[in-house]
Amino acid sequence: MPETAKTPTACLALADGPVFWGQGFGAAGTTVAELCFNTAMTGYQEIMTDPSYAGQIVVFTFPHVGNVGVNAQDEEAVDPVAEGLVVKWDPTAPSNWRSTSSLSDWLARRGRIGIGGIDTRRLTRAIRQLGAPHVALAHDPSGEFDVEALVASAREFPGLEGLDLAKKVTCAQSYRWTETRWAWPEGFGNQDAPKRKVVAIDYGAKRNILRCLATVGCDVTVLPATATADDVLALAPEGLFLSNGPGDPAATGSYAVPMIQSVLARADIPVFGICLGHQMLALALGARTVKMNHGHHGANHPVKDLETGKVEITSMNHGFTVDSQTLPAGVKETHVSLFDGSNCGIRMTDRPVFSVQYHPEASPGPVDSMYLFERFTAAIEAGKNP
Repeated sequence: MPETAKTPTACLALADGPVFWGQGFGAAGTTVAELCFNTAMTGYQEIMTDPSYAGQIVVFTFPHVGNVGVNAQDEEAVDPVAEGLVVKWDPTAPSNWRSTSSLSDWLARRGRIGIGGIDTRRLTRAIRQLGAPHVALAHDPSGEFDVEALVASAREFPGLEGLDLAKKVTCAQSYRWTETRWAWPEGFGNQDAPKRKVVAIDYGAKRNILRCLATVGCDVTVLPATATADDVLALAPEGLFLSNGPGDPAATGSYAVPMIQSVLARADIPVFGICLGHQMLALALGARTVKMNHGHHGANHPVKDLETGKVEITSMNHGFTVDSQTLPAGVKETHVSLFDGSNCGIRMTDRPVFSVQYHPEASPGPVDSMYLFERFTAAIEAGKNP
């Protein structure tokens, strides 16, 4: 006999009217956000806990999501930050020696909604063609939904343009970071002999970025996104790091840009930015940022280094980009996306100040770009030993 169709227990309603029905898992409830797709084949837990996904629901184009379970070591923040996730197949029972829980149970404990049984190819094509839509995602085990109300709430979502989300995900107070990258078989290490004093501004920093800084010998002090130049310089840093983060860079720039400009004017120290930190640096130097149609989200994005000709496969997560046509004199474009030619890196021509749009720390993703952390520390050493 044919299998009886399951009653839908979750639905995804788009602001322009289409509704996708599926099976819910994780927490019950409703959430409203921007919808984006991610093409990574691994690392769903790192993606869900990446603070850069604040205000977004993630469509995973890879169908096997949940099959390796979850564990505390793979979390990039204390809690999931992405509002929810959309997958083609319902998560299966985990099968991995590192797993301590299933994805569904983990989501339920953390208050995040999942929906399975969705035609993610169709949804992804729609996002690519029409741009990242505003959506409402609902999970009700009883299968009772007010579709008109869900569509209305999706239409009322204000979107990410003009929205400062860095304040939502940043740390509440400063702290030191000493944990280094995970390595077999010991696991995470500890940096007990740092050589370079670095201040990291937390716009939504992933843990693995901080681990990479510690691994290359940095004594890392993390400051909140709203830290002032006086806060930074009071610590007498030898280098300044600007982290990744969510939201509209122009909104975050209202307080971040004056801080960066003041530090650059008062201290001749190396500066390194990633993702939102890259955009903050570009704004501080006089460039502009723009909203992308559907952004870049995945662990397989080719980026070309214009200065060496080398192509790196990178991890990306951003919905805004630096407009390279607005870069001022003295600032050079260093990297571009081979997908669409958008800006992926800049540097000042007369100072060790540089940034990239992608994520060299991976987690998830390839490690082609780890050299950037070493470039940062080499610039610090050069300043100490001119």
